[in-house]
Order: sequence, then structure tokens, then C-alpha cells
Amino acid sequence: MHELGITQSLVEIAERAARDQGAQRVLTLTVEIGELAGVVPDAVMFCFEACSRGTLLEGSQLQIRHIPGLAHCAGCDTKVSIEPMTIACPVCGSFALERRQGEELRLLELEIE
Repeated sequence: MHELGITQSLVEIAERAARDQGAQRVLTLTVEIGELAGVVPDAVMFCFEACSRGTLLEGSQLQIRHIPGLAHCAGCDTKVSIEPMTIACPVCGSFALERRQGEELRLLELEIE
């Protein structure tokens, strides 16, 4: 489960940023996870409590914003919703899809005290 390593990294980054701001603790951590990122949001949520134990994030709330998968089809010049295993345009069947959204995995915001 690579989500454990990802969650540990998010906690480390957040803690470093909080310390740089002179925080005593982190109240809320907001993360964006795209549908195409290859990361299971529920697994990140599951790992968060264990990964944050003993850090400035212990007891904080993890908020995950889900970003849907979107692509542009060069075949029919359409913006389409896609899922991780989508390889062809659902409108015209072309394989000329360019992913535009949904691969995000970023720490968006910290609420500190």
C-alpha cells in the first residue's frame, strides 16, 4: 500500500511548514487527490491517524478534496470526464485523449494554532 508512504510524506511536509510558521499544532490539513492520481483517498484517510501520531498533526482533521478526471479529445475537440482506465474518448472513440485534470496530489492548506 503506497498510500502509507504518501501519507507519511504529507505529514512530514505539513509539519515542516507548520514549524516554519511557529505553529504549536495543526488543526486541519486539506489535501487534493485527483481521481487519476493512482491514490486511494480512503486509504490515505485510514493511514493519517497513525502517521500523525507524535507530530504537530496529532488529533488534527484531514480533509480530502476529490478532483474528477477530465480530458480533452483531439478527435472530436470535446472536454470529457474520464476514469483511471479510460483509454478512448467516450464521445467519439478516438484514442487522442489528453488528460487535463485529475492527476493532482497536493497539500493545499494548513490551519494552524
